[in-house]
Parts: sequence; structure tokens; C-alpha cells
Amino acid sequence: MSRIVRAAAIQISPVLGDDGLGTARKVCQAIRDAAEKGVNLAVFPETFVPYYPYFSFIQPAFRFGSEHLELYERAVVIPGPVTDMVAETARQTGVVVVLGVNERDFGTLYNTQVIFDATGEILLKRRKITPTYHERMVWGQGDGAGLKVVDSAVGRIGALACWEHYNPLARYALMTQHEEIHCAQFPGSLVGQIFADQMEVTIRHHALESGCFVVNATGWLTEEQVQSIAGNPALEGPLRGGCFTAIVSPEGKLLGAPLTEGEGMVIADLDFGLITKRKRMMDSVGHYARPELLSLLHDRRPASPVHYVGEDTPDTLGGTGA
Repeated sequence: MSRIVRAAAIQISPVLGDDGLGTARKVCQAIRDAAEKGVNLAVFPETFVPYYPYFSFIQPAFRFGSEHLELYERAVVIPGPVTDMVAETARQTGVVVVLGVNERDFGTLYNTQVIFDATGEILLKRRKITPTYHERMVWGQGDGAGLKVVDSAVGRIGALACWEHYNPLARYALMTQHEEIHCAQFPGSLVGQIFADQMEVTIRHHALESGCFVVNATGWLTEEQVQSIAGNPALEGPLRGGCFTAIVSPEGKLLGAPLTEGEGMVIADLDFGLITKRKRMMDSVGHYARPELLSLLHDRRPASPVHYVGEDTPDTLGGTGA
């Protein structure tokens, strides 16, 4: 018998200019709003808390030092107040939540995806393996340990951020773990219409190739936020367009109209029977694979700058600090 999961891809704007908790509170309210609509899974945009570093796309690196330091001050420590707040909301509503945050781990920021189960438990904290283009001046690199699919109250969930979807081996690493729902996150309000067009192709292709549902969320900037971030009318253009919040079936079909402007939710019922229907014809990690010809080497060891020998290991090993 097939299962039905109601999913929401949430397009939303951040709260700028506060201590960073305003955006987190907005996330929690959106989760509650989604729960009232019967949603079981809510997906938010890339590094949505406290906000995506749009400044790094329109300014040269030597000029955005103050904005970068401000992001450090507002970034999310895991575990910490933001994750506690979201976990409690997930628990109260029974909603599985996939949230993008700027994570601070001592002296480095990371583009991090956090998956909360319906109980509020953090099932996965993963870091974008390679920040893209301008992002390399803002975030550190993740590792293969985060390329995991996790069992949740709504099924087996995998997640990637933005142009990680252009890394076919990263996608295949999740496909080999039989993800049923793939959660994709992009910044939105960036680059223009071509970004939205590329996004549509990317998420529909992954749905077809993996035989899973894709729930994709992009962020949104209001006109006032665009003007505030740009600080110059000549720099406002690159901060518009590029939104494509949508849900895709395993057959590559858009489930409902995508959201390309403004705040809102795309909500769809995911019929897991469609996964079997698709994979009966093409299972890229099963009967359609040729592992004796082509296979993936996936190093899942967490990256560490130090390896200790002996029993006297410092308490700070692998710790997180602000």
C-alpha cells in the first residue's frame, strides 16, 4: 500500500538588521502555518538563517569585510538557541524540517543543512562540500561524511545545496542510499531568470534520474531588501529573479505551479507509489546500473585538522564555538 506525505517548499524572505533570531522566529511561524495545512515536511531555502550572504556576490572581497564579520556575529552555533527553537517547533507540530543555516564553528562559517525529525531530533547536520564561486570567500568546505540519506518520519531524506546539484557524483552518493525525498535549497533573488531556468532543469533531472521526489525551496528578497543590500542602484539587478520554488515527482512532473515571486508555499501530496512506478522502469543504482563498469568511491570519514594518538585527547576535539 502506498504512503502519502504532504510536503511544503517554502519561499520566504529573511529578517535583516537584527540579532539573527528574527529569521529563526519567522521560520518557526512558517512551520506552524504549514502544519495547519496538514504538511508533514517543510523545506526552507539555502543558508536562510540568518540570511544568505548576497553581499559577496555584488562586492569585491576586500570591501565586504564588515558584512562578513556581521554574518559571523549572527551565524548559528549547532546546537544552540536557533536549533533549539526550530527543534521545539518541529516537535510541537510533528513536522519534519529541512533548514539551511550559516553555521559558525569557531573561526569558520559553513553552508550547513540541518534536518530535524518530527520529534525535534536533529537527524543530520551536513556542510556544502564546495562553496560556489563568490561563496568561497565566505564559507569553508564540507566533507563526505555529510553525504548521507537519513530515515525520518516521512521517509528517507537526502539534501544538497544549490550547485552541489551540478556535481553528479554527490547526487549519485545520495542515490545509492535510496533517497525517497530529495530536499534541494537555493538562495533565490540572484542572477536573474536564467538561474530559475537552470534550477528547473536541474531538479527535474534529479527527480528522473534518482526516481525520487524533489522538494526545492528558494529565498526571496523584498524590493526594500534588494535596495538595502545593494546600496547602489547599479548593483540591484543581480539581486532579482532566480526564484523557482517547486516540487517534482519521480517522473519529472511539476506537482503544482512553481513559485517564482513573493513569499508563499508550494504544497503537494507525495504518493510513494510513484517511486516504485519509476524505478520499475529505470533504477539507476539497481537493475539499470553497471557496477562492474562504473562505480563511486565515497570517502565518508569526517575531515579533521588533527589526528590524536593515545588516550589523552583534548575535550575540544570536534567542538563548536562562537
